[in-house]
Amino acid sequence: MKAQPIHMEPEWTIISLLKWTESYFNSHGIDSPRMTAEILLAHTLKTTRINLYIQHDKPLSCSELIQFKTLIQRRINREPVAYITGSKEFWSLDFTVTRDVLIPRPDTECIVEATLALLPNQHSDQPKKILDLGTGSGAIIIALASERPHNVYFATDRSSAAAILARKNAAKHGLSDTIHFLCSNWFDAINPNKHSFDIIVSNPPYIPTDIIPTLAPEINRYEPRIALDGDHDGLSDIRKILHSAPDYLLNGGYLLLEIGFDQMNSVFKIAGNSSFYNCIEFIKDYAGHHRVLKLKKN
Repeated sequence: MKAQPIHMEPEWTIISLLKWTESYFNSHGIDSPRMTAEILLAHTLKTTRINLYIQHDKPLSCSELIQFKTLIQRRINREPVAYITGSKEFWSLDFTVTRDVLIPRPDTECIVEATLALLPNQHSDQPKKILDLGTGSGAIIIALASERPHNVYFATDRSSAAAILARKNAAKHGLSDTIHFLCSNWFDAINPNKHSFDIIVSNPPYIPTDIIPTLAPEINRYEPRIALDGDHDGLSDIRKILHSAPDYLLNGGYLLLEIGFDQMNSVFKIAGNSSFYNCIEFIKDYAGHHRVLKLKKN
């Protein structure tokens, strides 16, 4: 009896898999389908995106295909790429991220830039003390400390999981001895009689509660609501920080807050009603929105 021919499945090489995945993501409305395919495949193969093209004709093993298929499905379910890979770049630094923390955004680099402008670039006999409220992954405070390591840094977060993760990110970048992390709801764990700061920074929750369900699934399904929800008008935590910060700032110290793209007028009214601040300034992000509030204590 004549043997029947064996029909082999087509061999999936890196380049053929990238092309197929790009088309599949595109058909499901996934942003940046090609780049997303590259990031997920590079993560699967524990290599770089450049190496994918250097080894474009390399076939994948069965186990690699299964793993990659799992990542594709997670992205189709709109899970953010940063949570899938467990990492996100911010300020040219790699941060470990989990669903316990907000994914760092490029717009937040504006608050880093504005703060660095207030910090001397040279070593000083009197180092500055900087506090980051609601540090999350530690992106802001670690970026600052990486640029001005001769100062003293503190960071708080109400989530113990976030504080632990931020501490791990600091260790990854060799800044364990430079930054002190505390589990605290804003200022609760800080004694104003023992600690006064030259600069306080924060990226607080500022999205109105009713808006959160309308946001992209990547945000409203996956990112921690505690880091997003600013109460009915989005300004609840901003008010708390503006009210409490003077007790923890040195005279002439600065407070810098990230705010929503359309909140400048509302925030100006809140800040303007306080007698503790002068030099109210708003700094634009890369899209031209007023993104950072900068205040100086009288």
